[in-house]
Amino acid sequence: MKIALVSDCYLPRLGGIEVQVRDLAHQLAAAGHRVEVFTATVGADGARRGRVEVVDGVPVHRLGIREPFGFPVNPVAESVLRRRLGDGGFDVAHVHMGVVSPFTVAATNVAREMGLPATMTWHCMLAMAGPLIGLTGAVPRWVRDGVSMNAVSSVAARPVQRLVGGRGQVRVLPNGIDVERWWGPTAGAPVPPLGPGGRVEIVTAMRLVERKRPLPMLDVLRQVRALVPDTPFRVTILGDGRLRGRIQAYLRRHAMESWVRLGGRVSRETLLERYASSHLYVSPAKLESFGIAALEARCTGLPVVGLSTNGAGEFVHDGVNGFLARDDQAMARAIGRLVADHDLRDRMHLHNVTVAPTELDWSNVVRLTVQEYERALVAHRHALPAPAPAPAGGERPAGALGA
Repeated sequence: MKIALVSDCYLPRLGGIEVQVRDLAHQLAAAGHRVEVFTATVGADGARRGRVEVVDGVPVHRLGIREPFGFPVNPVAESVLRRRLGDGGFDVAHVHMGVVSPFTVAATNVAREMGLPATMTWHCMLAMAGPLIGLTGAVPRWVRDGVSMNAVSSVAARPVQRLVGGRGQVRVLPNGIDVERWWGPTAGAPVPPLGPGGRVEIVTAMRLVERKRPLPMLDVLRQVRALVPDTPFRVTILGDGRLRGRIQAYLRRHAMESWVRLGGRVSRETLLERYASSHLYVSPAKLESFGIAALEARCTGLPVVGLSTNGAGEFVHDGVNGFLARDDQAMARAIGRLVADHDLRDRMHLHNVTVAPTELDWSNVVRLTVQEYERALVAHRHALPAPAPAPAGGERPAGALGA
């Protein structure tokens, strides 16, 4: 099968969608499919305006333009997309949606006009954007024209299903992970020893941006300190971002620098080492559609404490290998409980190092992905005829939702 993967964001930008689409491209290629990536993200060397790079055997069409602040956009991308998707002999387009994805929207509209089967994966929590997207009527039109819908978790799928209504089913197509790489090295491993004085090591990894909620997490950690004042623990925050200065100021203001440290951005190998020497992982984001960092931590044995509003429920079973709290106060209580209760923490660790999340291994995710492509082919055959292409000189702007 020849597949066009379409995403506004792609490497060298760093983020969940970027890494997942890159890994999916390579996993599909390894399974024998022909894959090409179409993105509005400019290359590391400035590649843009249609230049094609071949990265590890996968052609990457760099259709971005140089824009202020480096945003991955191209408001005039439709004509190039129409030509390249039309001439490429593709069997299916797999478009990857975030809350703001003008390039992906343009590619979806082009696929509809050309009669190219398409499936759409939602990587975002719609939240307040849901009603606004609903007003456009774009999602029902896409489904009417044969675009199959899926999302990376159950919580991400529910608001999309409300937009789709009874016109079709929004399936869960989870993010993938190399289970052998993350779970294999610590499979069956004992709980790492406590630090000096019986100190519990807590770790988290995130981009230091508002959406990940690092500052509210610090409020939660202060609550934990008050709940278990006699149990020593230390917190390591891995990652970087524009909030780093504000976080450092917060730590100084509240005298937390002795027990909360910023570890910066680290490689996957170093991340694995840090997880393997820690005891507990915290995932504070409310609108995290999946949480690949938390999954990686779970694979290494760490109990995960997160919020029930995010996608961690795909791999965290409340009370079994972590806790899913309803709010920040409940999260503080859950963290405090795991810090103080060594037996409970050890039982959760044992579960994680003896039960691999094989359903999220790339081998299974690729199988589910191909099933989505087959579903898109069937939906395309049963769809109503697509609207005629826009006349010359009358193309819609790339960010327009729907026809």
